[in-house]
Amino acid sequence: MLRLYSRSGSSSKLSYLPARPSSTSWRRTALNQSSLSRPRFASSSNPSVTSSVSQGSGRVAYGLLASIAFFSAVFGYSVSEWTRRTAGSHVTYGSHEDIEAAIAELKVVLPGEGAVNTDPALLRTYGFSEASYHPTTPHSVVVRPKSTEEVSAIVKIANKYRIPVTPYGGGTSLEGHFSGNPTGSICIDLDGMNKIIRIDVDDADLVCQAGARWEDINGTLKEKGIPLFFPLDPGPGATIGGMIGTGCSGTNAVRYGTAKAEWFLNITVVLPNGEIIKTRRRARKSSAGFDTTKLFIGAEGTLGIVTEATLRLAPLLPTKVAIAQFPDVQHAVKAVQEILSSPYGAFIQCVELVDDYTISTINTSGTVDRTYPVYDSLFFKIQGSNDAIKATAKLVQAIVKRHGSSMFQYAATDDEAAALWEARKYALMSVIASDPESRAWTTDVCVPVSKLPQLVQETKKDITESGLKAGVVGHVGDGNFHALILFHDDAELQKVSECVHRLVHRAIALDGTCTGEHGVGVGKKEYLTDELGAGTVDLMRRVKAAVDPNHIMNPGKLYPDKSVEAKKNIH
Repeated sequence: MLRLYSRSGSSSKLSYLPARPSSTSWRRTALNQSSLSRPRFASSSNPSVTSSVSQGSGRVAYGLLASIAFFSAVFGYSVSEWTRRTAGSHVTYGSHEDIEAAIAELKVVLPGEGAVNTDPALLRTYGFSEASYHPTTPHSVVVRPKSTEEVSAIVKIANKYRIPVTPYGGGTSLEGHFSGNPTGSICIDLDGMNKIIRIDVDDADLVCQAGARWEDINGTLKEKGIPLFFPLDPGPGATIGGMIGTGCSGTNAVRYGTAKAEWFLNITVVLPNGEIIKTRRRARKSSAGFDTTKLFIGAEGTLGIVTEATLRLAPLLPTKVAIAQFPDVQHAVKAVQEILSSPYGAFIQCVELVDDYTISTINTSGTVDRTYPVYDSLFFKIQGSNDAIKATAKLVQAIVKRHGSSMFQYAATDDEAAALWEARKYALMSVIASDPESRAWTTDVCVPVSKLPQLVQETKKDITESGLKAGVVGHVGDGNFHALILFHDDAELQKVSECVHRLVHRAIALDGTCTGEHGVGVGKKEYLTDELGAGTVDLMRRVKAAVDPNHIMNPGKLYPDKSVEAKKNIH
């Protein structure tokens, strides 16, 4: 059992805490959520001054608004929308009474048993994740729709009362994507919308609801004897809606790319006003207008709620597994670069880095049937025809040997391949199991592949000097790696938070990104301006304001807090 500790008062004695972090002080860069949600008004301590200013400027203000109204009619904007935009990020959400009224209306449009739930214990589970150490807030109500039309009805009610809405998929997010809003919020649980609607074998695509899990999709295809699969493979339990929202990828990205490739041919989205749109037709390619599908990939539910998607499928090819071990990460990455640049690079489905510390925990965890020498290791999946696999394995063996590999093992059968891949599969579990009294903070960054050795080396040194233990695993073929950092108490959690902060800035300085596949959420939004630039972030905000003028869609996520940015600029 994993336990969380904190110091009791001034005593040095450690005391058990519930798994849920009890204070935002646990997070170095705690989100000032109240500042996001509370409306602010200009005021004066002298009522008479306020009154005289109001009277003196009344005619001028009226004339100004009249002019704005005229031009608004011409350009399609309302006066209220103009004033909202000029007022900055101040947003007014519904009151407690508004939330109660909304819940009453939700019960009318969702009359089924359990479709509208306000049980406090349940609300807490939907606003909190064991895997996230960011500030959390429970929702006011959880609703469980079964169709796109029901989602539309929910969103219309939320927009009417200006109540924040957060979509919930598999609950596997690591960056606080589905936490509630302190003003009160509606959580839309899409788990019940998990149907595969249609499979088109001839066109190699399928249509499914947003709550479908990628493993279930591939399992269904296998059960039906259809030699196709959906290649995006993030963490177990991830749903299609969440995968779209975070712009996910996984171990297959080195060959098949990420969610931002063409794997989602179209999506059905409920916009913030409740309108239902479909982003495009089912054709494999289209040059008709800009790509509105991509607008919602990586938007983290802040522009609309995805309810259905058409997925492009790939042929299911024979696959074999190999492992190679190296004296250090630099030698391993150099070998990968040469392999991927070779004529056989296209046959590499996965190439995964597992560092020496993680290998040692795999050996002692009891999760696999064999042990491995404790070295930085690469796990390969080679995919193609039998002849292509054999030729690729021969080339890989020759290249890794030139780069100092001390061991190369190729699994010739499916059973051997499954056994060999288990070591990569259980990496996270093994790191956690290596210290049963600890918890693990998992984070990810991504850099150009040539910069990965430097980043891993500097990060491992930083973690060691901080007195912490961590495993490093990565999708080394595309420069994406994960640090699994262990901690026992609040003091160590503070150290972990500071290590993660330095890791992210290190990655950005190497022309990388604060997140390769986990998404931004609450945990990474403070880095977005440093990575993308103020102009790009401002463009994102303008798109958000245009699509969601009432700012009800998953507020507090993705977009950096302007108040925090202002303080940075001052300092």
